[in-house]
Amino acid sequence: MPLWQIGLLLLGAVWLLQAIGTWLQMRHYREVMGSIHERWTDGYMGVGNARSSLGRGVILILVVGPDDTVRDLLVMEGRSVFAKFSRLDQFQGRDVGSLLENEAFATQRGRRQALEQAIQQIEKAKLRKGEATAALQGQPA
Repeated sequence: MPLWQIGLLLLGAVWLLQAIGTWLQMRHYREVMGSIHERWTDGYMGVGNARSSLGRGVILILVVGPDDTVRDLLVMEGRSVFAKFSRLDQFQGRDVGSLLENEAFATQRGRRQALEQAIQQIEKAKLRKGEATAALQGQPA
């Protein structure tokens, strides 16, 4: 078998493994999101990500209550499709604003970027909910 055919077979095998790994990671992501929706029926959720070409990518899920306290904070960091979410329990019950000042986010650029995106999503959701509530009550937004 010529060398170029072996190369094509190896490339196809690597592509297939990547596709399977991506499918497994997306299934894990959907399971985590589903469990969050079942666990928390009020409040807000934001998701942020930070991509890196060579370093570790970050996906962060932030769940806050109506009083802006952190209910859940999950982070997935890694370079491969084998990365899993880890829960950061030490931040539960804290104010959302205090997260940006914490060294776990201040010193790690990827985590900080993902957290800022999640907070922006939460702020937009609050704004939309306020506009919808005002519209239902017949008040101008």
